[in-house]
Amino acid sequence: MKTKLFSLIAPLMVAGSMAFAQDNYDNAEVQPEATTEETEAEDEGNKLSISGSVDLFYNYDFAGTEAMNIGTSFNEGQNSINLGMANVILSQSLGKASFVADLSFGPRSNGSIGDGNFHIQNLYASYQLSDKLSATAGFMGTFVGYEVISPTGNFNYSTSYLFSNGPFQNAGLKFDYAFSDKVALMLGVYTNEWDSYNASPSLGMSGLGAQLYVAPVDGLDIYLNGFHSSTRTVVDLTAGYQITDAFYLGLNAAWADKENGFTDTDDDGNFTGPQIDQLYTGVATYLQYAFTETFALGLRYENFKDNAKLYVDSNNTTEEGISYNAFTLTGNIALGPLMVIPELRMDTADMDVFSDSDNKPTGSATQGTLAVVYAF
Repeated sequence: MKTKLFSLIAPLMVAGSMAFAQDNYDNAEVQPEATTEETEAEDEGNKLSISGSVDLFYNYDFAGTEAMNIGTSFNEGQNSINLGMANVILSQSLGKASFVADLSFGPRSNGSIGDGNFHIQNLYASYQLSDKLSATAGFMGTFVGYEVISPTGNFNYSTSYLFSNGPFQNAGLKFDYAFSDKVALMLGVYTNEWDSYNASPSLGMSGLGAQLYVAPVDGLDIYLNGFHSSTRTVVDLTAGYQITDAFYLGLNAAWADKENGFTDTDDDGNFTGPQIDQLYTGVATYLQYAFTETFALGLRYENFKDNAKLYVDSNNTTEEGISYNAFTLTGNIALGPLMVIPELRMDTADMDVFSDSDNKPTGSATQGTLAVVYAF
């Protein structure tokens, strides 16, 4: 999954968890009979876990336009109650093997997968090869970035430009190795494209991914992520520091090159215009403070530079870019398993890419959101 460092009051939400058990067999020695308590504990660990969430929200763009001005993911439905998604996660761990099947339905699901008839966010199986090494294969939430698809994993309800332009899922085979509880490494082979569970026959499993995790001091987690294929390259840094019990600081920075990221295609996938690559860079910071056990306030600031590289001929390219600055103030109000999320967001750009109340181009947009997320 995209690396997400938990919100300050995330423990108040109900969430599923999965542990990998290491079996120990010794055929040369008679093992003592398990006690009733041990048997019950083992049965409990082998049970099928069911978790998930449902969410809905109200959006209002203060320009009063017909559609929302801010074009990040899952941001639609001006002046209306909108559905997010219903998410059901099945997981189980038996000995050294485990699986996760993450099913989702609704507009947020459709916007994250691409194919509205395909309702799988994650479907993968893992095997613990040793105490330190595990192998996982399947369709997995991406390891790149800070924010994730499920609203239960984010402090802010609206999403960043970095999240919206980066990968959502990666399909392939990965190996995770824990050198210690402070250093870990992941290496994987993936499909060439993002967000697709099957590879193009001509490209195959030609994507390479890696993640290095380090925890240099208590409370500080740093992830350096990278993905490269013939059509996609992204380098990403994600970090989070629990400065005090109440104060948390998060960081996400990325650079990416997406071949034909802006190229128009027809229904059959054939190019209908000039070849245009997307080059983007961005930095987002996340400040969060828990005033009480049930209320926290967070501010996200993001600077995002979106460049388009146009191939006029084999030796001539031009780059045109838009720079965005986005400020998002978000509250988290925990009512048991229900999270109420009021949010105010203002985006500005160095070009007039938004619309004002008269439908004339302007360089800024402001929106308000009230969301509710129930986790089980």
